[in-house]
Amino acid sequence: MSTTVLATTHLRLDLTRVLRNRRALVFTVAMPALLYLVFGATQDGTERVGSGNVAFYVLVGMAVYGAILAASTNAASVAIEQQAGWTRTLMMTPLRPVGYVTTKVGVALAMGAMPMAVLAVVGALTGADAPIGVWIACLGLGWLGSSVFAAFGLAVGSLLRSDGAMQVMGGVLALLAFAGNVFVPLKGALLTVSQFTPMFGVVTLARYPLDHGVTIYGTAIPLWVAIANLVVWAAVFTGGAAYFYSRGTDRQ
Repeated sequence: MSTTVLATTHLRLDLTRVLRNRRALVFTVAMPALLYLVFGATQDGTERVGSGNVAFYVLVGMAVYGAILAASTNAASVAIEQQAGWTRTLMMTPLRPVGYVTTKVGVALAMGAMPMAVLAVVGALTGADAPIGVWIACLGLGWLGSSVFAAFGLAVGSLLRSDGAMQVMGGVLALLAFAGNVFVPLKGALLTVSQFTPMFGVVTLARYPLDHGVTIYGTAIPLWVAIANLVVWAAVFTGGAAYFYSRGTDRQ
């Protein structure tokens, strides 16, 4: 069996396995929508942010968080696979580490699209407003940016190598979301500090088609700051994932 066919088969089987975990699926898909209904749908629909309203601004943040949550927690399932010896078995096949990581990122992106799709429907029904092009650009950028956190999940899962990895992930991601200007608009010193946190680049880029980098409080964030943040953290997470995953398979 060729490496490509094996990688495709592994991707299909892994995606099927994830979709069967209904409890985790409901949590990762429903939680961001619930948060939006509490913090976004209740906003005054006439209050504007850039080319949309505040409800849409909140929706983008929750969509990014949902995609990141789905991507990272599913990638962290490598902890269970390593514990069971499954990754060691895969290393005996033509599927190389790069192919394994690629399938994990593919599954993460597929799962990350689900909470975004649900939020798009919920937002459209509850008053989130922006031009259709802005909807597509914001959600598309947020979805692509969430792939960075697939590497984060893989790194954490490979490091902890236990089923507690996914439980730890939820708390860590919530803290990073608060620190990264995802949940609550920050200003002043807090906004400055947030520019060095992992989620800041993703959410700022996702909102850029809406607000062009100008926050609710009027602070302008240069585009290069968001791009640099994303690139640096992508390199950190990818390097960490490669190191801890390789170390984990070597020790099995």
